[in-house]
Amino acid sequence: MERFIFDTSSHTLVCGILNITPDSFSDGGKWDEPQNALEHALEMQALGADIIDVGAQSTRPGSTRLSADEENARLIPVLDLLKGRITVPISVDTFYPECAHKALTHGAKIINDVSGEASDEMAKVVSEFGAGWIIMHNPAGADAVPVYENGVSDDVLDFFGRAARVAKSHGIPASSLCFDPGIGFAKSYEDNLRLIRDIGKIKTDGSALMSAASRKRVIGTASGETDAAKRDPGTVALHTASILNGADVIRAHDVFSAVQSARVADALKKIYGEADGG
Repeated sequence: MERFIFDTSSHTLVCGILNITPDSFSDGGKWDEPQNALEHALEMQALGADIIDVGAQSTRPGSTRLSADEENARLIPVLDLLKGRITVPISVDTFYPECAHKALTHGAKIINDVSGEASDEMAKVVSEFGAGWIIMHNPAGADAVPVYENGVSDDVLDFFGRAARVAKSHGIPASSLCFDPGIGFAKSYEDNLRLIRDIGKIKTDGSALMSAASRKRVIGTASGETDAAKRDPGTVALHTASILNGADVIRAHDVFSAVQSARVADALKKIYGEADGG
C-alpha cells in the first residue's frame, strides 16, 4: 500500500477550501450543489492548488452539528463527481471516523481531522487506507476560549506530541501527518497572533505544519473588516508571516492570491536562509 506523504520539499503547499455547506461563515451556499462544487474545484486546481479540501459541515461559531449520515449525504455525491476530474489530492474535513472511512473509499487521500482529539478510532481509519492525516488543535470548539496556563503555544505543542504518538502507535509515519494549530478554534485574538508568531516553535519533526487563517475573525479584529468575504488581503498577510516563520501548508479560500503570495514568500524565505548561512 502506497502511503500519502506531505511533500513540502519544493514549495509551500496551498490547500484550496471547497465548502459544500449552506452555512459556512464566508461562502456558505455558493458551492453546495455538486456541479457548482466540481466547477470550483476545477478552477482552484487550475489556479495551482496542491490539495482540494472538501468540507460538508460548517465548524463556524454557532453552527449546528450534522450527524454522520447527514454529512455523508452531502459529501459522497460531490466526491464521486470529483473522482477522475481532480488530479491533485482531495482532503475531507470531518470529525467522524465513519465519514472519514466513507470518504477514503470514494477517492479522498487525506483526512482533515477537526475533532481536536486524534483518537485511536480515526487513526485506525487513516492507517487502513494509508491516508494523510491533518490534525487540528481544537480543545473546546470555535465558541469557547480556554485559558492556557502555560501559554497557547506550549499547549498546542503538547497536543501535537500526543497526537504524533497516537499516529506512531498505529503505524502512521510522521511524513503522513500535518499539524494545524487551529487558528480561530478555542483561541483568543492574542492567542491566534501568538501562534502565527510561534509557528516555527510548534513544528513536529518530520511532519508538515499548516496555517489555516483564511478570512477568520482574527483578521476582522485586526483590520476592522466585518465582512468575512473581504478579508483576503489580511489572509495573505497572516499566511505570508506563517510561511516566513516556518509553515509548510496554507489553507485558503482565495487560491489565486494564496498561490501567488506563497511563491513570493518562498522566494523571500530562500534569500533569508542564504543570509543566515543556510
